[in-house]
Amino acid sequence: MQRFNHTAIGICQGSLQLFSAFEDNGPMWAGEGPRVERRQVRFTDSFLLPPVVHISVSMWDIEGSNNQRADIASDKVTPDGFEVVFRTWGDTRVARIRADWMAIGAVQNEDDFTL
Repeated sequence: MQRFNHTAIGICQGSLQLFSAFEDNGPMWAGEGPRVERRQVRFTDSFLLPPVVHISVSMWDIEGSNNQRADIASDKVTPDGFEVVFRTWGDTRVARIRADWMAIGAVQNEDDFTL
């Protein structure tokens, strides 16, 4: 659990299309076996510490006759941003994925001061 001992909490959110692989026969669509796509996200303002990041798939376009395997996560979270990591494997064919994310953490308060 992350506890916030600070009076100012910031929430930053966004949506990101990770790829569109069917248009150019990319590896997520045409490949097999383990595949990964990473995309960098930068926050509009920095947090004081690495925030808690929640990611969900908000749109998926996956070919239906094969197994549908997907793993999405955040990685390398810093006060300034993070990476969205999408993985698939086996014979899964992924045309497109869109991820929605939300970061929650302590931010600088205008009433804060240092001595």
